[in-house]
Amino acid sequence: MTGQSVYRYLREFREAFDKPEPLAWPEISHGQLLMMMGPKKQHQLVAHRLRTQLEPQLAADLVLMVGTEMEDASLGVLRVPDLVVIDEEEATRDSDAIDPRRSHLVIEIVSRSNPANDYEGKLRDYPAMGVPHYLIVDPRDGSAVHYWAPTRRGGEPAYDNRQHYLFGETVTVAGWKIDTAGLPRYGADGGL
Repeated sequence: MTGQSVYRYLREFREAFDKPEPLAWPEISHGQLLMMMGPKKQHQLVAHRLRTQLEPQLAADLVLMVGTEMEDASLGVLRVPDLVVIDEEEATRDSDAIDPRRSHLVIEIVSRSNPANDYEGKLRDYPAMGVPHYLIVDPRDGSAVHYWAPTRRGGEPAYDNRQHYLFGETVTVAGWKIDTAGLPRYGADGGL
């Protein structure tokens, strides 16, 4: 079986799949169907605060999408970013998934249950998919990392640049400013 046929099979299986609660819709990467827990309320609060800061800064031809499929079938990758900034023209195209090469920024909020997905899997997939800016926001330790300028290093997809931030600092991504001072951290008991 080729990589493309495995991807098509997984994509068809995913479409026929009845999503059991509390799972999120599966993602596909490197020949695997990735099942994850649905986002918890603390995760969604961080997403809300990021969204309310970013939306007023976006040009009229840009939109911020939440939990929308982003697919590169040629790579066999389907991801569902927490937040993604795209051209409005891309949002109105007749396809179910976002073309990652038409994105401007992807933001992932690290979950307690699977941090490796954001720091490893997506850090491999997003530069391969041509995502120009990738921001990881981590409420576990109150940090953020901005990656930009996709490239290949040693034959593997990577980002040329990265900048680390701590909550309380202002993150600048592609001219947009995100004040992290108001972002809550996960508490030791699983709450805020």
